Amino acid sequence: MAYDHPVQNSEVYLLNSAPHTCLPASAPPSPPTPSTPCDELPPPLDDLMSLTPLEIEEGCPPFSQRLSGAVHVLSTEATSLSSLTMLYDTDPVARDGFNHAVDAIKRSIGERGKLVICGVGKSGYIAQKLVATMRSVAIQAVFIHATEAVHGDLGAITKYDTILLVSFSGKTPELLELLPHLDSSLPMIILTGHTHRSNCEIIRRRPKTILLPAPTFEPETVSFGCAAPTTSTTMAIAVGDALALVIAREIHGNISTVFSKYHPGGAIGAAFKPPQKVSDIAICLADMPDLGSGPNTGADLLIKAYGSESGWARCGTDIVVPPRSIKQLGKADMDSQASSIKGLMTPSTKWITIPAETEVAAAKEMYIKSGSEKSSTYSENTILAVMDDLELIGVLQIGDLA
Repeated sequence: MAYDHPVQNSEVYLLNSAPHTCLPASAPPSPPTPSTPCDELPPPLDDLMSLTPLEIEEGCPPFSQRLSGAVHVLSTEATSLSSLTMLYDTDPVARDGFNHAVDAIKRSIGERGKLVICGVGKSGYIAQKLVATMRSVAIQAVFIHATEAVHGDLGAITKYDTILLVSFSGKTPELLELLPHLDSSLPMIILTGHTHRSNCEIIRRRPKTILLPAPTFEPETVSFGCAAPTTSTTMAIAVGDALALVIAREIHGNISTVFSKYHPGGAIGAAFKPPQKVSDIAICLADMPDLGSGPNTGADLLIKAYGSESGWARCGTDIVVPPRSIKQLGKADMDSQASSIKGLMTPSTKWITIPAETEVAAAKEMYIKSGSEKSSTYSENTILAVMDDLELIGVLQIGDLA
């Protein structure tokens, strides 16, 4: 039967090619079998959590490769940090550069100037991180992007500032273009992968620049097969952190106090917050060593209290010995029976109860202010029993509220 219209099908014909047989239709894919554990449907979460690392490794060959790769990266960066530590411990160039960098930044801060940190790309992110660290320890610092600097941000730099450039290569084009526009009288530091001044292009163009080396122990292309900033960024951040903490310690002394002031938020800030309620500072009886019912000398008590983290001791649950009383022990009391030493032990009949929810500020107002009055029976040695309804939470002395 003839057709007078084109035949349409899905076959493809190659001109001038030898004919060849058609491939048979492939069979439908087989369903997953127990012999291919990695292709199985995900197990229930409870079953997954019960798998041990060994079981996962045996079931999925890529597991060991993944972990091996991760360990290689961590090991490489750890090795580079060790090498960097050795450099600053032994190399005169690195040590001299760090010393001069600290002096320059301290001088600027002392003159009401600031540290201006500049970089682009990954180095720009490092610069921003270092600015955040500096600020958290009360070192005035700002970040300026090299490109934005020549579009107006140069106005943020004053004659009292120190400039820190971040460039692993030491020849970042944007930084080189910025150099002529920076006052040559300003102290300048370069945080770079170079360990010798003669190899750094920025120092070649600005010879007075302070060299702050942050090298890797081997190129990233050797370590990981590509030049992605990895080990180099870790080295730069480490040297920057060292710079920030050393300067903060020299300027402020107590870094912890300064840091808590400028970092009140988050979990870190919460850790620095002063206690809000008396229950926050109460000492639980269970945390005090028990002298027991037997005879104990002043020396026995002293030994027990010394091993106590809180410095308190107790006899059962109704007699406590606070640190202030223990500190009053003299040589003559060492062989005396502890129970016979006047003012040493305080029985529960002399404790003053206070609700656990009482604010520390309110307790101060209540007891310390009244304690200063001549007619008051309270003193800094008075024991406060912190109660949650009828349950004893712990104890403290009025003097602990100050």
